[in-house]
Amino acid sequence: MHETALLQKEPIIKKTIGNPQSLREITEPVQAHLTEFRSFFKEQVNTDVRVLDSILRYLLRQKGKEIRPTLVMMSARMFGPITNRTYIAATMIELLHTATLIHDDVVDESDQRRGFSSINRLWKNKAGVLLGDFLLSKGLLIALDHKEYDLLQILSNAVRLMSEGELRQLKTARLFNMTEERYFQIISEKTASLITACCECGVRSVTDDQHINQTMREVGMNIGIAFQIKDDLLDYGLDDIGKPKRNDIKERKVTLPLIKALEQQSAAGQRAIRRKMRKRKKNKPRYTGDRRICT
Repeated sequence: MHETALLQKEPIIKKTIGNPQSLREITEPVQAHLTEFRSFFKEQVNTDVRVLDSILRYLLRQKGKEIRPTLVMMSARMFGPITNRTYIAATMIELLHTATLIHDDVVDESDQRRGFSSINRLWKNKAGVLLGDFLLSKGLLIALDHKEYDLLQILSNAVRLMSEGELRQLKTARLFNMTEERYFQIISEKTASLITACCECGVRSVTDDQHINQTMREVGMNIGIAFQIKDDLLDYGLDDIGKPKRNDIKERKVTLPLIKALEQQSAAGQRAIRRKMRKRKKNKPRYTGDRRICT
């Protein structure tokens, strides 16, 4: 029965594999749904608090590639017609993801996000933290208002795993005892868990079939792991990726590229690299408005 369902949706699957395609081509089957999603999302974050409205309007200009809501839509469409539940699921996930990005920028003192100045640079750290909290609360309220308790459970579990993964990475970085096994455990938690939730929530919005749900959880996990590995590689690259590069080195985060590079070094070379990584970060000057301060 499940194989039949997959074969019935074969044209959609063929759109997403094979020869390299542009993101627009890959997402063509759900473009109309993404347009509807943007309107739904904008409506959900509407507020009459003037300063918050100004920040949100700035934020909405930075829509990015919308990979997570796209995964929700495509997962749903593979197994049934997209419903209002699908839009709710995509909005909950996008709110959570956006909140974590804003909080990450505050923690990492990042000045840029998606080619724009970060929220914490323009409105200071406190506004960034509060905006992230606002988006998280909106995600919870959307779930409760629509009685989507199963979707809320999936997202809550993803938040738990993401937090555990971040803390596990923080501890490992301090001890500098990262291994490839630990690396995969961390990225499975801190990145792939949310991608997994995208696929699972998308499917859950159109079917209760447990076999399909389990299959799409595994698909989401594999996509998420591949996504994080690619992101870690881009941090070492030369291309403009819309955010500061070399942050992993600056933050002393040991990712797969460095793990593999260390494997190619002699024992003396490994010790030299580890000594450099252990050195404390130097305070860097940071521009805030027209004043130059040190953080």
